[in-house]
Amino acid sequence: MIGAPVPPPSKPPPPAPQNVQQQRVKPEDAATHISVSDPVQHSEGVNKYTSYRVDVRPQGPDLGQTQGFSAVLRRYSDFLWLYEKLQDERAGAIVPPLPEKKPTGRFNPQFIEDRRRSLERFLRRVAVHPELQGCNCVDTFLRADDVSFHAAKHSKNNVVLQQSTMMGSMVPGAPPQLMPKPKKEGFKRWFAETKTSISGDLVRSPDDELFEEIQRYVHGLDSQMKNVQTQASGLVGKGKEIANGLFEFGLAFNLLGQSEADALGDALGKVGETADRLSVLSAEHADKEAAEFEDPLVDIIKTIHSVKMALQKRHEKRLTYSTCLQSVESKQHSLAKLRAQIGMEAKAYGTEMSLRRAQDNAELAREDFAATSQRVLREVDRFKRETAEDMRRTVLEYIQMQVEYNKRMEEIWAALIPQLERVQLDGDANVVGDNHHVAPSPSNASMMQSSQPAIHSQPMVPNPQQAMPPQMGSQFYSNTTAPPPPVPHDPDNPFITQYRN
Repeated sequence: MIGAPVPPPSKPPPPAPQNVQQQRVKPEDAATHISVSDPVQHSEGVNKYTSYRVDVRPQGPDLGQTQGFSAVLRRYSDFLWLYEKLQDERAGAIVPPLPEKKPTGRFNPQFIEDRRRSLERFLRRVAVHPELQGCNCVDTFLRADDVSFHAAKHSKNNVVLQQSTMMGSMVPGAPPQLMPKPKKEGFKRWFAETKTSISGDLVRSPDDELFEEIQRYVHGLDSQMKNVQTQASGLVGKGKEIANGLFEFGLAFNLLGQSEADALGDALGKVGETADRLSVLSAEHADKEAAEFEDPLVDIIKTIHSVKMALQKRHEKRLTYSTCLQSVESKQHSLAKLRAQIGMEAKAYGTEMSLRRAQDNAELAREDFAATSQRVLREVDRFKRETAEDMRRTVLEYIQMQVEYNKRMEEIWAALIPQLERVQLDGDANVVGDNHHVAPSPSNASMMQSSQPAIHSQPMVPNPQQAMPPQMGSQFYSNTTAPPPPVPHDPDNPFITQYRN
């Protein structure tokens, strides 16, 4: 139970990442006076949850007024309560989406930080939403203390209870209007609406064709956006695979360069180092694609779901209005029968009073249905404008991101070309112009050939005497005074046999 005083924030929340190319101005940026910070984990028996500090700071130059400040602790279920209450108080409004629940890894630091940022964006969007201005549940969420908020959250009608009301409900003999209503009326209403929905006897309005067109548009957009998001997610995954592939590619070239002890080996090592740099660049690019391209698409899909919820609320209001009209028609039929019978005046009077109440309820339902329909039309129009702008900016930033990434890749690869061009090979695959090794001169060429074998340095000859200079051959035979001694015959000695052969 959260009941302790809220301490001052330990540190300000980290700013949201900005696009280095051009900062996007979003509607929620106008509500920076609301912040969500300091996530703290709590344990109550087997239950474990995370609370967040919600701060509201006064706007305008007059910062000396302390009544504008508020700081409360809220958990995710409290945000979910606010989301549902907004749909009830402003039926037909497109309520900003909440971050989704996660069954596992809820206490991972990165997940908690991502959720904190998403909850802050949700509150700021609610604060600047044109159709959600003045909602009582928003003020309750942002400013109510723990006792009042708990009472509002768990009350039957989800209405903020005043202190006098709460005190009166504790006193025996409280006024009957403060006592909870029985569930019988709610069940009868649900049964009537279900019957109306099954029978299909829904009231028609001049805007029905327009709303049917809106439903087709929303369902088509949802399908197409999910397809785009799937492809974007695949591209992000391919980018991460490219980053891993470049890392393995660079490692292979580093090992290859170490096997060549000359300028070519150094150049191959440079290829490996370049691939390592490109691997880091590709990994950062994949993360940037996920944050600035895939995540906005997911947010649009969630907003489309909110549009469907708004259309569903309008359908519920239409169903309620249709049920009220059927109730009026039924009571009118009953009243006509009673008036036609002698001696049923008293019962007819009661039925007439019931008919008037049903007519009043039908009028209220009609006004509510009309207001909800108009709100949905305004919201869908705003949704189309904002979604078109968001898609334009998202795609534009994605293209700019790709151009910048490919330019950087081209620069890194191009810087490697001169290093490889400086490495020259002769016809025998020897490195020419090696800066790290001295090339052999003609004076010591014979010495180097005698000290170490040269691969492909001279053609192979069958007779070793053909490879000797003439003067060396004559000197060799002149210094030989006697032929070598005869080799004794010993068939059991393999060395003598090898020498003889």
